[in-house]
Amino acid sequence: MRLAIIGLVLLIVGGVTVATGVLPVPEVFVLVDRVAPILGFVVAMTVVTELVSEAGAFQWIARRLRQWGRGSSVLLWLLLALFATLSTVFLSLDTTAVLLTPVVVTVTRQAGLPVLPFALTTVWLANTASLLLPISNLTNLLAQHSLNGISPAGFAQLMWAPSIIAVLVPLAFIAVVFRRELFKSYATGSHRPASGAKSGSSSVSGSGSSSVTASGAASRNADGARVPDKVLLSGSAVVLLLVLPALVSGIAIWIPSAAAAVVLALLFAIRRPKVLKVSLIPWSLLLFTCGLFLVVEATRYVGASVLIGQVAGQGEGFWELLRLAMTGALGSNVLNNLPAYLLAEPLAGTQARMAALLIGVNAGPLIAPWASLATLLWHDRLTRMNVLIKWPGYALSGLIVAPVTILASVAGLAIVGPGGLFR
Repeated sequence: MRLAIIGLVLLIVGGVTVATGVLPVPEVFVLVDRVAPILGFVVAMTVVTELVSEAGAFQWIARRLRQWGRGSSVLLWLLLALFATLSTVFLSLDTTAVLLTPVVVTVTRQAGLPVLPFALTTVWLANTASLLLPISNLTNLLAQHSLNGISPAGFAQLMWAPSIIAVLVPLAFIAVVFRRELFKSYATGSHRPASGAKSGSSSVSGSGSSSVTASGAASRNADGARVPDKVLLSGSAVVLLLVLPALVSGIAIWIPSAAAAVVLALLFAIRRPKVLKVSLIPWSLLLFTCGLFLVVEATRYVGASVLIGQVAGQGEGFWELLRLAMTGALGSNVLNNLPAYLLAEPLAGTQARMAALLIGVNAGPLIAPWASLATLLWHDRLTRMNVLIKWPGYALSGLIVAPVTILASVAGLAIVGPGGLFR
């Protein structure tokens, strides 16, 4: 509801800028032409992932991951990290935040393990793992348009090194800070917590005091819930396996995503029609995004990007790229990563500079809770499951991880990216 209210306010403000001539009407039509296909994709994929989740696909994977962990919490953590990375890359960071977070909490509680390191892994990878493909992040889709419609393969070729680094750095931090929690064992044959494992709370400590805390009572066993419909489960799996390669094939992404949404909707109309509700469409997100686009476009039109250019600099050397990336990260944590990208986009006139900006606005939003929508969605899911995250501790951890991740990722870009030492 808060997101919808903010979106409505932004739309009103944007409407005022159009009515007063601050933003010319022709510029509005150009904006609509650019973002309408992207928003269509976002809506369609939201419906797809929600229905896939309703079919029990994510819960099925969660049970398998717990089995494949073979009683080793570090192996389970690595498997969940891999799942979070793949979910982010192919289904977007918001999907990971919304649908994977409850799965991760449930799996760790069933195993009797601390929730915090697994939950933190989920949200950090939801942000930092979103660099590889256009579909991974809304900022990437906007950048793809600015890069003259670069193919998904070309985009991945540009971003592969920063993407790998941006995944490994946060994982290394978690592995070191939570080494005691991760090197435990859990019972694979029972849903009760293994002896000695703490499911109630865990923390990252600094200067002798707890700075991040996650807690919550044990949730009801997921296996005690409704038995999945095998037709829906298998059908959704087939649709998902077919739509993922189509999304990176070069076809306009709204086409395969819309087709997948229609197929799944028809399948659910036959098997479980009560699931098909208007609420499947992310109205709040749409309202917020449309309002934000309109307001940011108006600020760009009156010269906000010129002012930011004084901070972001020019050039494609390592320090210039790092300067742009840090500007994007700062803007993300002060405002949000979407307006930060839109305001700095005119300053990223080459592939290398665009890649640096994406590193900043994708891997940088690890400090402020509002830095990315995915972080807010993640926190909302945790709250619903009685898991408490203290923002000061979260921000302190992010202040360490975000700059190191950006620095290392930009270094990778400078080495193997356009004009790099190995290109």
